[in-house]
Amino acid sequence: MSTGGDNLQNPAHVLVDHALSLEWDAIPTEAQAMARTFLHDSLAVGAAGRNAAHAEGVFAMASGWGEGRDASVLGRPGVRLPAPSAAFVNGFQIHGQEYDCVHEPAVLHPMATALAALLADAERGPAVAGTDFLAAIVAAVDVSVTLGIAAPDALTFFRPATAGIFGCVAGIARMRRMSRAQALDAFGHALALVSGTMQAHVEGKPALPVQVANAARNALVAIDLARTGMPGVEHPLDGPFGFFALMEKREALAPALARLGDGHRITEVSWKPFPTGRAGHGGIVAVQDLMREQGLSAQDLESLEYHAPPLIHRLVGRPAKPGMEPGYARLCMQYLAAVTLLRGKVALGDFQRASLDDPEVHALAGKIAVIANDNPDMAAFAPARAIARTRSGETLVRDVEVQFGSPQWPLSREQHMEKALGCLEFAGLGACHEPLLTAVDELVSATDAMATLRASGVMG
Repeated sequence: MSTGGDNLQNPAHVLVDHALSLEWDAIPTEAQAMARTFLHDSLAVGAAGRNAAHAEGVFAMASGWGEGRDASVLGRPGVRLPAPSAAFVNGFQIHGQEYDCVHEPAVLHPMATALAALLADAERGPAVAGTDFLAAIVAAVDVSVTLGIAAPDALTFFRPATAGIFGCVAGIARMRRMSRAQALDAFGHALALVSGTMQAHVEGKPALPVQVANAARNALVAIDLARTGMPGVEHPLDGPFGFFALMEKREALAPALARLGDGHRITEVSWKPFPTGRAGHGGIVAVQDLMREQGLSAQDLESLEYHAPPLIHRLVGRPAKPGMEPGYARLCMQYLAAVTLLRGKVALGDFQRASLDDPEVHALAGKIAVIANDNPDMAAFAPARAIARTRSGETLVRDVEVQFGSPQWPLSREQHMEKALGCLEFAGLGACHEPLLTAVDELVSATDAMATLRASGVMG
C-alpha cells in the first residue's frame, strides 16, 4: 500500500484504501492467528459482560428503543434486537468489566467497538463469509490503532470510542466490500458522530463502556448514511475541524501511516489477564511476584509504593474510598493491590458490593501508593518498580519491565483458555466453552460467519 502522492494529503484515503485492499489469504499467518485469538477472547469477555454492573439497565434501555430481531446479544442466548441496539449493548458488555484486549502504545481497546459493530452489521444483511469477517477485524484494528499511535500525547478524549468509530466503519466497509466512494462517505460521517471524553475515567464512572457502546452504534449510522447516498466530509481526520484538530493535542500521522505497510496491528494487541484497567496490571503482577518469590504478606505489609510512568499514576493512582463504583475500583491501584495481597489475584467477583466495601481491603489499601516516575513517554506502561516495606523491617523490590499479556509476555494457550472459561462460567454459559472454540476455528471455512458463531450458544 502506498502512502505517497495525494494520499499523504488525505489520511482518510490511505486508511480506507488499506482496509478495502485486505484479503484474508494474503494476511500473514501470525496476524490471522491473533485475529482468531482476540475474536475468541472478546466473545467470551462480552458474554461475561452480561453480568457487569449496570448491564441489565443498559439492556433494558436498549430493548425499548424499537422493535426488531436483526442481531444477537452476547451472553443472552435467544435474545435479538435491532442491529444498532445490539451493537450498543454488545459494546457496553465487552468493555463493561475492563477485561477486553488493549493496544498499549495507542492506549486503545480496539476490539470492543470493532467487534460490537461488525457483529451487528453482519447479522442485519446478507450472510458474511468467515474470511471476510476475520479480514474486517484486522482492518478495523489497523485503522483505529493507526489513529491512536499517530497521537503521541496523553489522552484528552477516550480513544477506544473516538478512534474506535473510524476502525468500525473501515471494518464494515471491508466486510461488506463497499465501493471506495461509499466507504469514504461513511468515514466522513463518522466524524459527525464521534464522541467520548476522559472525564468518566477521571471519576471512575460507568460512562466509559457507554462511550464504547455509542461508538459501535454510531458506526452503523455512518455506514447507513453513506448507503443512502449522502456524501460525508472529505477531510475527517486532517481538516481544520477534523479528528486530530479537535480530539488530540497534535498528530504524527506520517510515521503511523507508513507502518500500514509493515504487518498488522492485531499482532501488537495485549490480553487483559485481569478484569481491570490495563494500567493496574503491572502492579498486580508485581505484588503477586513479591508474595511468591519474597514472602510478602498482607499481615506483614507496612507500606507499598508502585513507582511507574506518569500514565499509570494518572490512570490508576486514585484513592480507594467507601461506596466506590466497580468502574472506579477497576482503575484504583490501591484497591487492586490490596485485593491481590489478600486473595492472590484479581477476578470478576472482586467487583461486587461486598468486596468493594470490605473493611479489611480498605485498611490495606491505605498503605499503598502510586508514585509517578520521570518517564517522558506519555503512553508508557513500563518500566515500573514495586517497593514494599514490611513490619519486620525488610525492603522488598520487584521491577516490571513488560506487562503480562503483552506481545512480549503473552498468555499461554492454557492461560487464554482459563480466562475464556472463567468468563463463560461468570455468564452461566460454561457449557459453551468447547462449542465456542469450535465455532471460531471453523470460521475460516464458513460461508455464514454469524450462523457459525450462533451455533456456539454464546449469542442468540
